[in-house]
Amino acid sequence: MAIDKQGARRRRKIRIRKKINGTQARPRLVVYRSNAHIYAQVVDDVSGETLAASSTLVLARAGEAVKLDKASAALVGKDVAKRALEKNITAVVFDRNGYIYHGRLKALADGAREGGLTF
Repeated sequence: MAIDKQGARRRRKIRIRKKINGTQARPRLVVYRSNAHIYAQVVDDVSGETLAASSTLVLARAGEAVKLDKASAALVGKDVAKRALEKNITAVVFDRNGYIYHGRLKALADGAREGGLTF
């Protein structure tokens, strides 16, 4: 059975989500990467609500000059960390959503750590 790139990511995503779960004390930091933007949100899986979110789209609307690169991903990480800290969230579980921990994803995680979040 041939599997495409997106199908392989979906399988990895399911395997990862079996192991990690966001709680009120330690919510899940989820990352989604599209061809045009990168998105991050802090989710409490118990209540099913998004506690904080940011993306290159949000930063572009706010007037930041963002491109699809590691620097912009780091800005998104810092912004989501800032929004999470405003709601007294300091520790999160990192959900890479099936993507390889490399490049823009790693830059976003490092930006979130710089912003004050611990994983």
